[in-house]
Amino acid sequence: MRDRSKFAFPLILATVALDAVGIGLVIPIISRLLREVGHTGELGWRFGAFLALYALMQFLCAPVLGAISDKVGRRPVLLASLAGAAIDYLFMALAPTLAWLFVGRAIAGVTGASMAVAQAYIADITPEDRRARRYGLFSAVFGLGFIAGPVIGGLLGEVWVRAPFLAAAGLNGLNLLMALVLLPESHKNRGAPIDRSAFNPFAALRWASAFPVLAPLMIAFVLIVCVGEVGGTVWVLYGEDKFGWDGWTIGLSLAGFGLFHAIAQAFVAGPVAERLGERKALAIGIVSDAFAYVALALATKGWMAFALLPVFCLGGIGHPALQALISRQVGEDQQGKLQGVVASLQGLATVVAPVAIAQIYFSSRASFPGLVWVLGALLGLCCLPILLGGRQGKLAQQD
Repeated sequence: MRDRSKFAFPLILATVALDAVGIGLVIPIISRLLREVGHTGELGWRFGAFLALYALMQFLCAPVLGAISDKVGRRPVLLASLAGAAIDYLFMALAPTLAWLFVGRAIAGVTGASMAVAQAYIADITPEDRRARRYGLFSAVFGLGFIAGPVIGGLLGEVWVRAPFLAAAGLNGLNLLMALVLLPESHKNRGAPIDRSAFNPFAALRWASAFPVLAPLMIAFVLIVCVGEVGGTVWVLYGEDKFGWDGWTIGLSLAGFGLFHAIAQAFVAGPVAERLGERKALAIGIVSDAFAYVALALATKGWMAFALLPVFCLGGIGHPALQALISRQVGEDQQGKLQGVVASLQGLATVVAPVAIAQIYFSSRASFPGLVWVLGALLGLCCLPILLGGRQGKLAQQD
């Protein structure tokens, strides 16, 4: 397994990168396609519902796929998800009505939930003390793929509005071929019968919440994801309102953020966690984010936001460190279930948090537009007592 895992991890990274590009490809043309298929000029609720449906299906299906992968192995679940995604993107490329597009989007959310299985695969083939490094690379590669996807999708969308779906189908087909030929199975203890509880997404959530060691880490994880959603929700609006940024400046700032974030997660998160431990790496990430958030809230010039980008991205080391810390709490035979819960909670947070963040921002921007950043900093700092005062160690192996 050790020799084969040397090839398995780069293949998982390639799979994640292509998957992220495939997801990002369709983003620039979603509004146009919904208008074309729905025969409406005003999208209204349809646009928000179409975007939220993907995260909702991940919330429901990530625990299921993760639990099934504990029983039958990671490889078959990944192969089935990749095949399903390739077929689904073709389905959406040819969808004749709005209802069919929504069905396709729901299926895409199901197949996208396989990222939890990929994270469990990484835990299977990686020693505990190096997981933060590999989860950092995982996040960095996904982020870079997600940045490249919309650029390519925008160009293809100018040729034909459905062309990005065809390209996404091709990428998933390539993913499937690579995994079919090269990806070994990583899970040693597979073969147990699948019980009906594996198909209940809430059973895995109840399982995780029952443990006094794991539950606080999950709470901290959700809070940190919510903090991260502040930038994704209001960065563009804040740049326009506070600094008068134009489209070119906004694009440059987003590109810089993505680049710095990927560098921090790929090359800083692992070494810091290995040298200082996951909890201290988390503390560094949280404090860095809090400083950057408060500084941005008080900034008076646009160049100050650019100067803060390295500090923002140093905050990115916290997420891989927390993933590594969470993965330590269970053995190999429950990594799928655990990573499914993590992905499910992340999906839920990315549905709920932007709504709350946007509401806070629009309610306060006339008096103090930086309020949402200050609240985000405080929310992150609330995690420090949970993370620094907790205990480590594996949980009892319960189903």
